[in-house]
Amino acid sequence: MTDISPSIFKAYDIRGIIGKTLDTEVARQIGCAFGSAVRARGATSCAIGRDGRLSGPDLSAALAQGLQAAGVDVIDVGMVATPMLYLATQMLEARSGIMVTGSHNPPDYNGFKMVLEGDAIYGDTIQDLYRAIVEQKFETGAGSYRQHDIRQAYLDRIAGDAKMARPMKIAVDCGNGVAGAFAGDLYRAMGCEVIELFCEVDGTFPNHHPDPAHPENLQDLIRCLQTTDAELGLAFDGDGDRLGVVTKDGQIIYPDRQLMLFAADVLTRHPGEKILYDVKCTRHLAPWIRQHGGEPLMWKTGHSLVKAKMRETGAPLGGEMSGHVFFKDRWYGFDDGLYAGARLLELMSRERDPSAVLNALPQSSSTPELQLKLAEGENFRLIEQLQRDAKFPDSQEVITIDGLRVEYADGFGLARSSNTTPVVVMRFEAENQAALERIQSEFKRVILAAKPDAVLPY
Repeated sequence: MTDISPSIFKAYDIRGIIGKTLDTEVARQIGCAFGSAVRARGATSCAIGRDGRLSGPDLSAALAQGLQAAGVDVIDVGMVATPMLYLATQMLEARSGIMVTGSHNPPDYNGFKMVLEGDAIYGDTIQDLYRAIVEQKFETGAGSYRQHDIRQAYLDRIAGDAKMARPMKIAVDCGNGVAGAFAGDLYRAMGCEVIELFCEVDGTFPNHHPDPAHPENLQDLIRCLQTTDAELGLAFDGDGDRLGVVTKDGQIIYPDRQLMLFAADVLTRHPGEKILYDVKCTRHLAPWIRQHGGEPLMWKTGHSLVKAKMRETGAPLGGEMSGHVFFKDRWYGFDDGLYAGARLLELMSRERDPSAVLNALPQSSSTPELQLKLAEGENFRLIEQLQRDAKFPDSQEVITIDGLRVEYADGFGLARSSNTTPVVVMRFEAENQAALERIQSEFKRVILAAKPDAVLPY
């Protein structure tokens, strides 16, 4: 049996710490297991790519060796944003792909996002890879290896799709993540003048962390908009599949509000269709989608889960509070921060004052994502207990598709188990501060009843 930690096999991907739970031998074994899964589907080729992390080249090479040992032909697209690897599985002869990426995790992390014959894999399929490694049940063969540059095809595909009504000057902050190698050229190709912040790819992330979900990582971009004549700011996470947006006056337009803008546009071409969003999104989204002629569908958090649900429902658009936006309208249905940025610019170029349009999108008082830290596995047990026992006497509805989302007349509270770390993720939104505090105290009451020693994050 191979000494491999089961902890790295997460709900939507594989993720570990370099030198502790992840090294080249682990990567090679994952290549053997995934290659065997590709062969089991009757296919023989797989695309691979990597982000800008320092451990990427070695892990990627070892991964390729494992895939080839399983009899799979490898097409290596090199250092790319995650959506470019996804595009490779659409445009090249490989419908399977693995992206070596640590996404928005600290520099000493890395991991693998996987597409198996067109499906973003999650859950049991990822656990099957772990079982194959433990049992050393691999196909064998001698696959080939070649490199392919997808850069120009990707830039041309987006620039050919998203059309600006007028030139715009924008600022782009890539936090030294891999999106920096492509974002400036992409938006210039669309007709923008681009101020680039931290677009040199550097896996040590020397300036700030590449995660636009956290306001502290957007402060440089906000300052840039204040001190230049740029109209709008775009920010990207470490592997380029999530988008952050900042207005001229320094307001952060969170992804659930970005989704409103995209939904209104997409529904002009797909009237009556479902628009998917995860349980963390604002309560203003459902009425907005109905108002624009669509059918709102709340779903579980997780990029792989949203993609699977979009495929099942035929929805032309989906999105998550974390910043993943999935366009099936004019695009392929995978999450792509750079493409979402292009679609935003297309819409905003039609407006005289883009920031005013964005700031006018419905909004409530809300908390950022709060984390209740627990012991490994305890998060799942706590949520199960709350789903079973917790009572919310003044609520209008309790939604349990992913944790516990409790709707009130004037707001909502959410507690759900993270699928990647031992925390319960909490988020609150309300019409005013008093309502926000009331809903938070309701959640505090039921959590402390279930776990008296819980240290709440508010």
